[in-house]
Amino acid sequence: MRVTIIGAGVAGLVTAMELAKRGIWVDVVERSEQLGTQACAWFAGGMLAPWCEQATAEPQVAALGTEAIGWWQQHVEDTVRRGTLVVAASRDVGELALFARRTERFESVDARQISALEPELAGRFQQGLFFADEAHLDPRHAMQTLAAKLRTMGVTIRYGVNADVERMETDQLIDCRGMAARDTLKDLRGVRGEMILLRAPEIQLSRPVRLLHPRFGLYVVPRGDGIFMLGGTLLESSSYAPVTVRSAMDILNAAYTLHPAFAEGEILELGVGVRPAFPDNLPRVFRRGHTIHVNGLYRHGFLLAPAMALQAAQMVCSHAKETSSCISL
Repeated sequence: MRVTIIGAGVAGLVTAMELAKRGIWVDVVERSEQLGTQACAWFAGGMLAPWCEQATAEPQVAALGTEAIGWWQQHVEDTVRRGTLVVAASRDVGELALFARRTERFESVDARQISALEPELAGRFQQGLFFADEAHLDPRHAMQTLAAKLRTMGVTIRYGVNADVERMETDQLIDCRGMAARDTLKDLRGVRGEMILLRAPEIQLSRPVRLLHPRFGLYVVPRGDGIFMLGGTLLESSSYAPVTVRSAMDILNAAYTLHPAFAEGEILELGVGVRPAFPDNLPRVFRRGHTIHVNGLYRHGFLLAPAMALQAAQMVCSHAKETSSCISL
């Protein structure tokens, strides 16, 4: 059996991996000229935080995402499991209490414990929540690692291909195009997120830190070598226009609140990712005619991709069972 996957974003690459492990011949086609240039995952935070996400996401997100940490640790060795630290300024401790009521699997920490976890934040915050079981990764490195492993497994990734979904000749087609699939999935909408990649070598953080605020929340994810990804905007928009001044100011002001030394950081990159979402913000894997659709991962791409890929692989293998072309794992 030959399976063609359209889209080499995180959903497409993880689905290709799950199929290739089962002995399926997989071909991936991607409209971009190189990996990541049109993938919203390229601008993702890379936080594998199923329990933190309970604060704003549906319960299914945490349920589906709990296996993601192990999956990424298995496939990308640089996946870091040091937990997530959530803090709030003294004036916003009510936000911390609300976050705690909506989530689970955390430990309440005081100023001394916060200082022990992240010495850079010593004396800056009096209360926090520590989600010890969560993890994070570098999205760009993770995608490059998956692409390299897929090539060694005999999977072809062809770039610069504008695939016609209706005319693709293959045994099974899997559409992982994200927002580009709006030509067939009319209820998809875009949710815009903006990020700043910043170098601040004088700041040392070992895990993602979330700063809560009534209006705007910040997350800071360490990338190593003094580089941090800053993000937190969530806008109902499908626009790929450059980062706005307001969003950049919101992110940078929040980063300054977290640690004033961020004001001396060097901005390396400002980026925009438009995440595909269905009206209920939940992902879907379903068959429509000849095509299996994997879409609607919203802002949980790395967290939900393994579970969605497993569902897609099971659908393919169920269809292929009669040909004995699928290996059960």
